[in-house]
Amino acid sequence: MSIFGSMKTAVSGMNAQANRLSTVSDNIANVNTTGYKAVSTSFSSLVLPSSGGNYNSGGVQTSVRQAVSDQGDISYTTSTTDLAISGDGFFIVQGPDGTPVLTRAGDFTKDDEGNLVNAAGFGLMGYSYDSGAPAVVVNGFDGLVPINVNQEGLTAIASTSGVFKGNLDSGATIAPVAPATAPSANAATTTADTKKFSMVAYDHLGNKVMYDFYFTKSSVVTPPPATGTASTWEVAVFRNADAATGGTTSFPYTGGAGAVVVSGNLTFDRNGKMLTGGALTINDTTNALSINMDLSGFTQLGAAFAGTGTPNGQAASPVKDVTIDGDGIVYAKYEDGSTKPLYRIPLANVASPDKLTLMSGNVYSANGQSGVTVTGFPQTNGLGTIKSGALEGSNVDLAGELTEMIESQRSYTANSKVFQTGSDIMDVLVNLKR
Repeated sequence: MSIFGSMKTAVSGMNAQANRLSTVSDNIANVNTTGYKAVSTSFSSLVLPSSGGNYNSGGVQTSVRQAVSDQGDISYTTSTTDLAISGDGFFIVQGPDGTPVLTRAGDFTKDDEGNLVNAAGFGLMGYSYDSGAPAVVVNGFDGLVPINVNQEGLTAIASTSGVFKGNLDSGATIAPVAPATAPSANAATTTADTKKFSMVAYDHLGNKVMYDFYFTKSSVVTPPPATGTASTWEVAVFRNADAATGGTTSFPYTGGAGAVVVSGNLTFDRNGKMLTGGALTINDTTNALSINMDLSGFTQLGAAFAGTGTPNGQAASPVKDVTIDGDGIVYAKYEDGSTKPLYRIPLANVASPDKLTLMSGNVYSANGQSGVTVTGFPQTNGLGTIKSGALEGSNVDLAGELTEMIESQRSYTANSKVFQTGSDIMDVLVNLKR
């Protein structure tokens, strides 16, 4: 056996334990770093060929492994812009150079321009709702923009669509709906069998515009047929602002027959399910509104009248807060309680997260060993859920790291003793000549 070989092996062992101690020190230093993933050192032996009864000592080499796929503990905070991922996936962020990278560190706060930036200075990326509901680009980062939550001033959105659903009492009697007496003729009086509902919409300036919906049973087939129309209801819509101001009824609305904004018929089968008439468009020239109403949710069953309307649009209101839901949608919350989607945050993942390239700032980039980056929305394709007002902590086990530190120290000392022993033997050989 070569004495020099044993000394080189001891040096190899000391270097390996020094690398191990380096990963331990990194883990301990980042035990409180948001989204930090622990690194560890694995050892593999180097064996040199031996022959003739002589053994050639080899050595040891190390490789660093990352526990990127291990979930850290989630703790809750008071900031709605603190984000944690429960499950698989990474936030897509960009640094000052504009290059998209991946991270689990979701400690985002607003910078001086309103962009969400984490403690390492990386800005959160997402898809904007400026052109409607966004679609994800599954194989790249195209279309992503910095998420900016500065929403100043007042915002008003005109109503363009709405949903009206409920139940029309199948026990209602047929009302006199001849052309001269139907509600759509603006001459009728409401009875127990003509049901009125009202719905608030918004014009282009954010002003409220209320519409009155009148539902009147106009025909019924007895006995009801096995297929086809069993009963018909007339629906007539008026502007509430045109309602009569005196008496006990809103009729007649000002403007005569022209006061009717729109009217139509709803037909139901014998089971109370709607057959036709589920769509109605309110073309209100007075308020410059065109609202596509979906009435297909109405039924005709033996129960009391019930109805609820949910149009889109928004009154003029200032932004009060910004909220983020589990699907990654960033909402502006207005003072009147309404919300508006601003961005949608995607998540990205790779086939082997533990093989990602670690970079400064607790971010990662994909490489040939990790696999290509695949992007998707939270809670789709195996991706996790975004939790607002929460942070993912480091997955470092401090007690385990302290144990490894002691083991590394002892192993380093043992390797140094081997080196020292080899050095002493070399002294003996040198002294033989003296």
